[in-house]
Amino acid sequence: MPARRKVEPTPPDANFESAANVDLERYVPAYLSWISNKLSRGASQHYLSAFNIGIEVWRCLVLLAVESQVSAQQVSRVIGMDKAAVSRCFKTMHDQGFISFTLDAQDGRLRLAKLTSKGRALHDEVLQVALAREKAFLSVLSETEVNVLIDLLKRLHDNLPHVDAATEEFLSRKPASTGKRSPPRRKSGVTVQRGKSAA
Repeated sequence: MPARRKVEPTPPDANFESAANVDLERYVPAYLSWISNKLSRGASQHYLSAFNIGIEVWRCLVLLAVESQVSAQQVSRVIGMDKAAVSRCFKTMHDQGFISFTLDAQDGRLRLAKLTSKGRALHDEVLQVALAREKAFLSVLSETEVNVLIDLLKRLHDNLPHVDAATEEFLSRKPASTGKRSPPRRKSGVTVQRGKSAA
């Protein structure tokens, strides 16, 4: 039987401490992701079964009920959905008669969505289920704790731009990873992908 080759441990980076395992009991982004994913999955299943709509449609309905009319760009910015996904959602909602479109008075190229009476009725019906879910979700907290939670969530939400800026600053100081993809090489005006022959 051949001798097992000894694997030398990778030396730690001189400029950065070795990464420790994430403590999932205290890692806040994990809890936020788990809660969001499970809430969304549960809501999507119930809304699809009871109202034949997905969670994306409900999110758009919520914003449309608050604002008189909104563009896909506004929905994307406020909710955080991809603009292309919002556009697809708007198309589905329009085909089902939940929204109508008008052109922006200041920008004739920008389409604004507005709830129809059918869309408003759907929103009001789903809202009852959504509020019941929220009540059940927050039932383990006191009224004071709920107010504190909402304040903390608002502050964390407002702090997201700082998170992205801090991430970019950290990555700018970190030595380049050997696994990072190199940009394609250009030769005589033709882009040549590394590891692939030009057709």
